[in-house]
Amino acid sequence: MPSPIRFLTDDWGLMQTDPATTAGGLADEDWHALSAGEGAKGPRLHDWARVALGWAAEPGFERWLLIRRSPREPDRLAYFFACAPEGTALPELARAAGSRWAIEECFLRAKDDLGLDHCEARSWHGWHRHMTLVMAAQAFLATLAATQARDAFGKPSEDKTSPTPQDAPEAA
Repeated sequence: MPSPIRFLTDDWGLMQTDPATTAGGLADEDWHALSAGEGAKGPRLHDWARVALGWAAEPGFERWLLIRRSPREPDRLAYFFACAPEGTALPELARAAGSRWAIEECFLRAKDDLGLDHCEARSWHGWHRHMTLVMAAQAFLATLAATQARDAFGKPSEDKTSPTPQDAPEAA
C-alpha cells in the first residue's frame, strides 16, 4: 500500500491522502490510453490519469499526481508526482514519465560498458575525474551510435566541420 501524501495547500493548510484512494475515486472517463514512448515491442501503452494537487506551486506551474494503470492488470497502478508549466497536456506528462526508462537504460549501459560503478576513488577529486571521463565516453559513444544509425538508414550526417563546395576558396 502506498504511503500517505502530505502537502501544503495554497492557504497553508495541511492535506493528507494516499494515491490509491485518489485513484479509486476516478471515473472511467478520467483514464486515457496513451503511449509512454517506444519500447522493444512497440509503443508502451497504458491508461493514464492525472489529479491536480492543491499544492502550492511556483507561478506559472501546476502540480499533478500522475497515475499509470496497466490495461491487462487494472489493479496494478504506478504513481508519479509532476510539476509542469500550466496547460501541459496529459500526453506530454505521460511521455515525460516514460522517459525514465531511457535514463535507466543509459545508466545501466554506462555501468556495464564503461565502468560507471567501478570507481574506488578515495577522494572527491578522484571520483569526479572518473565520473567525468565515463560521462564523456558515454556521450561520445551515444553520438557515434546515432550517427551510424542515421547513416545506415539513408539520412546523411551533416558534418559542420568540413567546408562545403560553396565555402571552399576558389582557385585563381
